[in-house]
Amino acid sequence: MTVHTQKKQALLPVVVILFWFAQYVYIPYQTPYLLSLQVSETFIGSILGAYGITQLLLRLPIGVMADSVGRHKGFILYGTLAAGIASLIRLLFPNGYEFLIANLLSGMASSMWISFMVMYTGFFPEEEQQKATGRIILSCNLGILLGFLFSSLLYKYFGMDLLCILSMMAGALGTLLAFFLKEEKGKGTFSYASLRSLKVCLNKKLILFSLLALIQQGVQMSTAMSFTTQILKERGASAFIIGLSSIIYMASAVLTSGFSSSQRAVKTGPKVLIPFVFLTLGIYCILVPLTPFIPVLLALQFLPGMATGILFSNLTSEAMKGIPAKMKSTAMGFYQAVYALGITLFPMFTGNLIAGYSHLTAYTILALTSLIGAAVSFGYYCFQKNTSKSFFS
Repeated sequence: MTVHTQKKQALLPVVVILFWFAQYVYIPYQTPYLLSLQVSETFIGSILGAYGITQLLLRLPIGVMADSVGRHKGFILYGTLAAGIASLIRLLFPNGYEFLIANLLSGMASSMWISFMVMYTGFFPEEEQQKATGRIILSCNLGILLGFLFSSLLYKYFGMDLLCILSMMAGALGTLLAFFLKEEKGKGTFSYASLRSLKVCLNKKLILFSLLALIQQGVQMSTAMSFTTQILKERGASAFIIGLSSIIYMASAVLTSGFSSSQRAVKTGPKVLIPFVFLTLGIYCILVPLTPFIPVLLALQFLPGMATGILFSNLTSEAMKGIPAKMKSTAMGFYQAVYALGITLFPMFTGNLIAGYSHLTAYTILALTSLIGAAVSFGYYCFQKNTSKSFFS
C-alpha cells in the first residue's frame, strides 16, 4: 500500500465523522425544540418524515449519476456543504416551515452517503470489503455518537442555536477537508447510456440483502431511535436518562463497528453474524416492553447498537459482494433506497400499532419481523453451503 493510498484512507473517515456529526448533533432535541415553537405534532411528523422521503427518492438516481461520471468527490462535497447549509437555515429561520426545508436539504445530503461508502471501499481489494465497510460505518457511528454527546451536554445551557452553529462548523470543515480528497479521474460527465447500470437492481442477492437491511433499519428506527425512549419516559426516566440511553446505543454501535472490521469478525463471517444479531434484535424487541426496570432498559440498548455496528456492516458488504465496480454506486443507491423505505414506513406502522393497541403488541410484531430476518439469512447461508451454484447470484 502506497503512502498516497494510506492518506486517502485516513482523510475520508475524518470527513465522514464531521459529516454525520453535522447531521445528528441537533437530532435528540429537534422534536422538543419544535414543540417549544408551538409547531403541531402533525407538522413535526411531516418535518421528520421529509428527511427519509428525500433519501428514498434521491439515492438511486444519485447512484446512477455517480456510476456515470465515475467520480465521487463532487457528491461528497455536495453532501458536506448541504449538511452545513441546512443548519444555517435552522439557525436563521427558527420555525416549522424552515425546518421542513432544512430537513429536505439534510435528506439530500444523506443521499450522498453512497459516494462516501463507494469511494472508501474502493481503496480496498475484494477480500477486504467486510473490513472496509466496518471501518467506514465505524466512522459514521462515531460522528453520530459525538453529536449525541455534545447535544446532551450543551442543549440545556445553550439551546438549539449552539447546536446548529456546531453543525454548520462541522459541515464547513468537512467540506474544506473533502477538497483534499484524491481519486482517479472518471468520465466526468453524465451519459444516459449509463442508465443501463440499472440492471444491477435485478441482482437477486442485492435484493435479498437490501430487504434484510430494510428490516434491520426499520426495527431500529422504530425502537432504539424512537419509541424505546417513550417507554423509558413512561417508566419515570428523566431527560438525562433518556439522553443516556441514546448515548449507550451509539457507543455500542461504535464499539461493535470496530469489531466488525476486525480479523476475528472476518473469520467468523456473515453466515454466523447476520442470523445471530438478527436473533438478538428480536430478543431486544421482546424484552423492552416487558421490562419495568430502567437500568435493565439502559443495558438492553447495547443490543440494537450491536445491530448497527455488526449487522448493518455485514449486510452492506454482502449486498455489494460481486457487484462490478462500474455499477457499484447504482447498487449502493438501490440498497440505501430500499432500507430508507424501512426507516420511513416502520416507525409509522409502529406508532399506529402503539396508538391502537400497545407497546407490547407493536414490539412483538417487530420481534417477529427480526426473527424472520434471522430465519431467512440462516436459510440463505445453508442453501449456499449445500449447493455449488447460488440461486441469488
